[in-house]
Amino acid sequence: MCVGHQPSAGDIRKERTVISTPLIFHIDVNSAYLSWEAVDRLKKGNSPDLRTIPAIVGGDQDKRHGVVLAKSGIAKKYGVKTGEPIVHALKKCPNLTIIPTNFELYHRNSQAFMEILRRYAPVVEQYSIDEAFADMSGTEKLYGSPTRAAELIRDTINRELAFTINVGISTNKLLAKMASDFEKPNKIHTLFPEEIPFKMWPLDVGELFFVGDAAKKKLNELGIYTIGDLANGDLNMIRMHLKKQGEVIYNYANGIDISDVLHKEPANKGYGNSITLAHDVTDADEAKAVLLSLCETVGARLRADGMKANCVSVQITYNNFVNRSHQCTLSASTNVTTEIYDLALQLFDQLWDRRTPIRLLGVSTSRVSSESYRQYNLFDTEKYEKLEKLDTAVDKIRKKYGEDAIKRARFLEDKKEEKESG
Repeated sequence: MCVGHQPSAGDIRKERTVISTPLIFHIDVNSAYLSWEAVDRLKKGNSPDLRTIPAIVGGDQDKRHGVVLAKSGIAKKYGVKTGEPIVHALKKCPNLTIIPTNFELYHRNSQAFMEILRRYAPVVEQYSIDEAFADMSGTEKLYGSPTRAAELIRDTINRELAFTINVGISTNKLLAKMASDFEKPNKIHTLFPEEIPFKMWPLDVGELFFVGDAAKKKLNELGIYTIGDLANGDLNMIRMHLKKQGEVIYNYANGIDISDVLHKEPANKGYGNSITLAHDVTDADEAKAVLLSLCETVGARLRADGMKANCVSVQITYNNFVNRSHQCTLSASTNVTTEIYDLALQLFDQLWDRRTPIRLLGVSTSRVSSESYRQYNLFDTEKYEKLEKLDTAVDKIRKKYGEDAIKRARFLEDKKEEKESG
């Protein structure tokens, strides 16, 4: 390899011959939405930098609805939390600057972020819009130490995209993700198996990945307060009280995770959106409002790409981490929000038992094509054309004036809008 040549993912694949120990990175953008907004505004000559003032992203600045999606470090010092209603955040910090969401901007930044990761890593798995896992096994001859490789990635992203990241380094995905959360922003942390007893075990058990408030409460009732308590606890007792989740988090507390970093093709064979809710949902109307919001996003993405879907599926993850999904085929391919939502409602009503609290909701479409025709039945011609024109008009208004320029009536009430934004 030539001196001064920047190694590419292709170079790395050629160099990887013998892999002795897995090396996994978890890369997470610091306060992604707010950072991306800040960079965009600075490029346009707008100051100050949102990251240096009390600022949040989420909701409507005039009506002060919605929830906090991202916050600056200054806002965090006031006690502002991601996922809380904006009205609560304003009570803690009345001089908050509130920035409405711009998902087109976030999508562009996310793509640029992933492209840089793929320069350095042979395998990259996008975990969410602002975080990814990278399998860096066998790259030591190219970059030197794991920390040096992380520094190269961090510095490249900061130089080219002007935002900061955290990098967690370990031998599996679970430990790498835990490491990336140790201290922020703009930090690099390791959490190798031999470091678990003094870096991870002293932490509160609620900081372990997959341990939510309900699980933490049960664990505390069992006398388990730290991750170390869980790791050294009685597995049978833990399993008895927390079922399958108990075994999973017991393994996590001991640093055990056998999942691989998976390469996912960028080609979009389907369109979907899901959200982990700010709180466990037990109200059907609240869940259906979230479904409507998800269907609006999916429908808008289909229309933006000139695509139509022939199959819709709904996913529910309960607060006990049990996943359920159901799908159904449409009589005719569509990208109309109302049609997608009507079918999603039917699937949701079939899936939910009306008792178990919901932690995550998702809507996805498949069997996607660019067909422009539609096979009408005798009764839907006029209705479909009206709905199609309505969606097109709404898309144009939102593209020109912003996502909050036009809203459905059910989102106008304070309570409904806060739920939808969540």
